Amino acid sequence: MLESGRKTLFSFPYKRSPDQSATTPAHHPVIIIGAGPVGLALAIDLAQRDIAVVLLDDADRIGEGSRAICFAKKTLEIFDRLGCVAPMLEKGVRWSVGKVFQGEELLYGFDLLAEEGHKMPAFINLQQYHVEKHLVDRAGQLPLINIRWGNRVTDIASRHDGAALTIETPDGAYALNCDWLVACDGARSPTRTRLGLDFAGEVFEDQFLIADVHMTADFPVERWFWFDPPFHSGQSALLHKQPDDIWRIDLQLGRDADTQTERKPDNVIARIKRMLGHGNFTLEWVSIYTFQCRKLERLIHDRVIFAGDSAHQVSPFGARGANSGVQDAQNLGWKLAAVLTGKAGPNLLTSYDRERSEAADENIRQSTRATDFLAPHSAAEKHLRNAALALAKHTDFAKRMVNSGRLSVPTAYHDSPLSSADDTDWRVGVSPGAPVPDATLAMKDRTVFLSELLGPDFTLLLSSRQVVMDNPALSILVIGADGDWSDPQSQFAERFAFGLHGAILLRPDGHVAARTQTFSQGWLDKAMHKAMGY
Repeated sequence: MLESGRKTLFSFPYKRSPDQSATTPAHHPVIIIGAGPVGLALAIDLAQRDIAVVLLDDADRIGEGSRAICFAKKTLEIFDRLGCVAPMLEKGVRWSVGKVFQGEELLYGFDLLAEEGHKMPAFINLQQYHVEKHLVDRAGQLPLINIRWGNRVTDIASRHDGAALTIETPDGAYALNCDWLVACDGARSPTRTRLGLDFAGEVFEDQFLIADVHMTADFPVERWFWFDPPFHSGQSALLHKQPDDIWRIDLQLGRDADTQTERKPDNVIARIKRMLGHGNFTLEWVSIYTFQCRKLERLIHDRVIFAGDSAHQVSPFGARGANSGVQDAQNLGWKLAAVLTGKAGPNLLTSYDRERSEAADENIRQSTRATDFLAPHSAAEKHLRNAALALAKHTDFAKRMVNSGRLSVPTAYHDSPLSSADDTDWRVGVSPGAPVPDATLAMKDRTVFLSELLGPDFTLLLSSRQVVMDNPALSILVIGADGDWSDPQSQFAERFAFGLHGAILLRPDGHVAARTQTFSQGWLDKAMHKAMGY
């Protein structure tokens, strides 16, 4: 990736740590490498579970282009649980509507959150540097997080019982030991390279120009995507609004484009002038990239765990990179905390590898399909693509074939070893492994969202009052006619669909662990036992 127009927005001066003066290497339960959205989200999650974390980053600043800008509903729910979503929602541009054009003609539009009863919007557009700053601010409120800026890891020795690190700083090198090391150090992951791990997958030859421009415009807050627009003949284009009158523009360049020529400001400005029909804008940031869809075969290697772009990489279309990485952190946090506190079964942490590998495979599959549609590799593929576009305005089946980047959604863990099988033939509602939908609930004159009531541990949803043994790792919500919470708009009943004596067990990461039509203490004990990796 080639970048220009870099800005330093937030600086964090290097500070010497007491560990650097120790006569023997200090030991920490968890060390995370990389203070991006994934590493910061994981550190906050662990700290809120009373696990101390050292977070190392080789930089001393935030702000090198906006990079990721689209943050999805599930990710926003995670940020809400981490205690930092409010300023993001205040700053971000909310949107749910997208439009797809061919030439100048509208093919169709879509709404990603047409139904009511969700606390979070479908997406917000917010520059990654703002997201990182809000995460850093939240981390600074938690005494169990020690962020060390200007600390570059230069060597890693992975062992069966932990990892040993050598770290370079402005004051020289020092050493640390840890029980668990989590690499959140990006697509070029030095950790992955040091361990000699293969990052297998496909690298596409097609090139895309990505630019952030500052301008005042009255375009609606929607995602606009063009196939073969008049201002960029034979290619594709994308337009998105960000805060502060910044607009994201993506332009397909083709395989043979000369990157050094295309990234020159005069050439970029000329292309954007053709798109907008005027030159009343300033160029903020430019990058040229190729698509890569790759992943590690395994995400856990002894005591070293990979998350985010260090573990898997997809194309930007569909907003699957940062969102998937934050969801890695959500999946890993409660499991790693359970291991460190001696509460986990033997299969709990290994389920991170299985579940998030399933998510990575899904994201790579969707990303590859989008890339193949945007840039067909053969005449036959291009002919099929053009036929789908020609029919899309008139037929629903052709609209489903058009792929301008399927937008990020959380993965349902269909093959999770933590899920219990249904005890009856369910045909509706959320199944084990699925992410939990939101819904509006009420108590007297108080209205809340279900997502606001889910705590850091397991949650048992009951449709009627039942006798349940006390368990500090379990909170109970009774939702129904004789419950603590009512379902005034029937959203909960429609989305969860269990009967009068039913129950649903939710995992700490907001996925369904088990469900039953007839609750019993025995069912609950078995479901929780399995969900903890036994």
